[in-house]
Amino acid sequence: MQDYTSRLSDPASRKFETFSYLPAMTEAEIRKQVEYLVKKGWNPAIEHTEPQYLMDSYWYMWKLPMFGETDVDKVLAEAEACRKANPENHIRLVGYNNFNQSQGTSMVILRGKTV
Repeated sequence: MQDYTSRLSDPASRKFETFSYLPAMTEAEIRKQVEYLVKKGWNPAIEHTEPQYLMDSYWYMWKLPMFGETDVDKVLAEAEACRKANPENHIRLVGYNNFNQSQGTSMVILRGKTV
């Protein structure tokens, strides 16, 4: 068992989900996550927030969820557009599950600058 020294006073140390304990995902790994999400039939959405607010429950939604979108390249293009518009923010991929009416998955796929 390893203790991660995550502190509110140190934004660079904060852990915000399971994947944040791993190295940042490569483009190929992000693509695999998007492929999984659309294969499950979930609706992709992109959200973003400033690093100092990543622990808050509210993240800004980038446009509307992409209801029915199955083109992985379009989802990745929206994530990249969000990154270009908000270069210092963390960007999260969300998969909305229509059947359960909940989030099927949520993960930070692009990390912003830490303060």
